Amino acid sequence: MSGLGILERASAEGWTDIELVRRVLDGDLALYELLMRRHNQRVYRAVRSILREDGECEDVMQEAYVRAYEHLAQFEGRAQFSTWLTRIAVNEALRRLSARGRLDPMDENAEVEGEIAGGPAWAGATPETQAARKEGAAMLEEAILALPAGYRAVLMLRDIEEMNTAETAEALSLTESNVKVRLHRAHELLREELYTRAGASSAQAFGFPATRCDRVVGAVMERLQAAHDGEPMR
Repeated sequence: MSGLGILERASAEGWTDIELVRRVLDGDLALYELLMRRHNQRVYRAVRSILREDGECEDVMQEAYVRAYEHLAQFEGRAQFSTWLTRIAVNEALRRLSARGRLDPMDENAEVEGEIAGGPAWAGATPETQAARKEGAAMLEEAILALPAGYRAVLMLRDIEEMNTAETAEALSLTESNVKVRLHRAHELLREELYTRAGASSAQAFGFPATRCDRVVGAVMERLQAAHDGEPMR
């Protein structure tokens, strides 16, 4: 399957999600690659907030992208495409947990399952060390993954992915008031000083590197092209 040419990609990069969706629906399958690359980081973080085992994330992301493509005509543009896509990814991750009997409750009455243990002492960032920032980001990731699922997902989407309250509520099928309550509780559990000791900004946590992005995009596009050519979807 051929990808986008350099000139075509440069032109399409400036298009909105809505424009890309319309063109994909009109038959330009290659443009779906741009939609995936544009939102891979958010989709990864949404899935990772539910699946603590990182190894499953790429499989779930692929399934979510295929499912989104199959239902692309149902996207009506009332919410942002990124929110619609994130909700599909969240549902796919929850389906994976449910299938193996390990559904971590996301309902509005979910209780806290223990407190968060403090990370190692942090002596403060030094100008010369980038390694310390990476260590801090890793510590922050571990602390977030220790949160109960309902709080973890809200914090991941609100603080790290910087979705607004309404988008987060839509993606997780919660009320806006519940999102606010959960975020406040998550902050209490995580403790503000953990961010300070980590010496890393939230945006550095749960990165989705280009190699993984390429792998997910390539696998999804191969499956979609096969279906487009009349072969059975794998």
